[in-house]
Amino acid sequence: MAKVQFWYEFASIYSYLTAMRIERLASFHGAQIEWKPFLLGPIFAAQGWDDSPFKIYPAKGRYTLRDVERICADRGLPFKMPESFPQRSLEAARLALIGAEEDWAPVFTRTLFAKEFGEGASLTDRAVLADALRAAGQEPGELLQRAGDPVLKQRLRTQTEEAQALGIFGAPTFITEDGEMFWGDDRLEQALAWGTAPP
Repeated sequence: MAKVQFWYEFASIYSYLTAMRIERLASFHGAQIEWKPFLLGPIFAAQGWDDSPFKIYPAKGRYTLRDVERICADRGLPFKMPESFPQRSLEAARLALIGAEEDWAPVFTRTLFAKEFGEGASLTDRAVLADALRAAGQEPGELLQRAGDPVLKQRLRTQTEEAQALGIFGAPTFITEDGEMFWGDDRLEQALAWGTAPP
């Protein structure tokens, strides 16, 4: 089965849109999704940005919010912006990285995105993280403790460096097995079609 990497950031609104539909579409195309959480902060910093581009370019930020409102309404998804944006996604990404290694990242990721952008919840609220972990069938106590492990911190740094090496500059991004890159929720269908096309 063809594999397609899904690189996502919990502070990315468009990653929310993708996470809520990628598995259904991947099943239709006969693709296997590799869930790849990473951090956009270091990538933005390398581009000379010290904040989210939606704050650096307010007109773009206003457009993005309206765009996501329209898409969510069309797809029947709830949408509520958190009071703080962009949110600090470090701990959430570390937990998702464990989930990707242990095969429970999809449920955890969807649940956390739904809480963040569907209910306006805070990613820094450990009760919110714990709820998402339980939804994925995990015991929160040990995992929340593991999120502070220096080894795990380094693994997330390494994964973010891998994203940079691939040329990733935003989220969501999809990488097919032949190295083709597609950026944005609106390129998901194209990425899956490309990734599963006969050689």
